[in-house]
Amino acid sequence: MNNEINKLSLDTLAASLSYIMGIDAPEKSAEPCDALNEYADKTFEGKKADRIFMYNPDAIAQWISEKYPELIEEAERYTDIKIPFCTVMPSVTPVCFGTMYTGAQPEVHGIRKYEKPVITIDTIFDSLIRAGKKPVIVAQTNCSLSKIYLERDMDYFFYDTIEEVNAKAVEIIMQDKYDFVVVYNGNYDHYMHKFGPEGIRPLTELKANSYAFGEFSLLISKFWKKHNTLVGFAMDHGCHEIDGESGGHGLDMPEDLNIVHMYKAYPAEK
Repeated sequence: MNNEINKLSLDTLAASLSYIMGIDAPEKSAEPCDALNEYADKTFEGKKADRIFMYNPDAIAQWISEKYPELIEEAERYTDIKIPFCTVMPSVTPVCFGTMYTGAQPEVHGIRKYEKPVITIDTIFDSLIRAGKKPVIVAQTNCSLSKIYLERDMDYFFYDTIEEVNAKAVEIIMQDKYDFVVVYNGNYDHYMHKFGPEGIRPLTELKANSYAFGEFSLLISKFWKKHNTLVGFAMDHGCHEIDGESGGHGLDMPEDLNIVHMYKAYPAEK
């Protein structure tokens, strides 16, 4: 296990996704991630993406993905580049997703503990809307992503089960009408809290996350052929084992802070 904290902050992601789509970055975002920008520029031959699909599985730590590579091999098969990020503190879901799509630190976007208020500063969703693009969030009812980015002129679809979320994601891919798609799955996180990061059930859900991403990627490669598309396997934070063989996160430690996003760019067919 890596005992050092990754140097690249998660607050660099929003500006990179904005750059890749050719839109203005959110007003409070940090500077972009050079490695992701350079990868997209090279793959798209200097052109911009007109589609981004962000798959957000919850709580998949870098150490978990490195210890059990066979459980995420499907996600790795459909990605080209890995970006090691350090998430933000406290490393809990609404705080981290707040930074992911604003590019701002928690003291700036306003969520500094486990609570789910609507973020009022500029976000990538606001930037997309200003640019005339159509974003959408598909997530589980009452999860952080179903709360903190509400009150925008965009579409939201919230469901009680992972199966419904993923079915809607498939429908959205096949419809091919949204420019920026965010899909959240909280199944690994849910069972990690109950049974620990390395329990049989959470690891089964980790593999399910990987397969879901693989299925989405396969469909995107077929239904979005006319678009320059970036696809991301992008978690919010990590996790660690706590007393009682259960799991948690939120601490200033490598297990909770270190995450590795994976991305693939699909150039439009010529």
